[in-house]
Amino acid sequence: MSKASFWQRGEAIDYVNTTDDVIEAGEVIMIGSHAGVAGMDIAPGETGSLMVEGVYAFPKGSDEIEAGADISWDGSEASAASSGDGDEGGSSSSAIGYAVEAAAASDTTVKVKLLG
Repeated sequence: MSKASFWQRGEAIDYVNTTDDVIEAGEVIMIGSHAGVAGMDIAPGETGSLMVEGVYAFPKGSDEIEAGADISWDGSEASAASSGDGDEGGSSSSAIGYAVEAAAASDTTVKVKLLG
């Protein structure tokens, strides 16, 4: 029978910066459809920490977001994830987490619990 061995707790994971640019602390990094937040500056070719659990304040657009709404990330702002029901011809968005409290249209951030 195959077995797994413990590697690390998982609130933060090791992340190798494969780009030519420094990843700055707080930058949102996508691994597939999963989001993490850089826990430190990570130089090109170096390994650093990527926080994949917790609640983070993400920048958002002008839409109101209800508490508990699934949240997607487009690379610059968070928004309520689309349902992808096809009624409007749009594609569905993967949720990176959910809003832990409501955010008014005038709010510039939304607090998001990352899906670990």
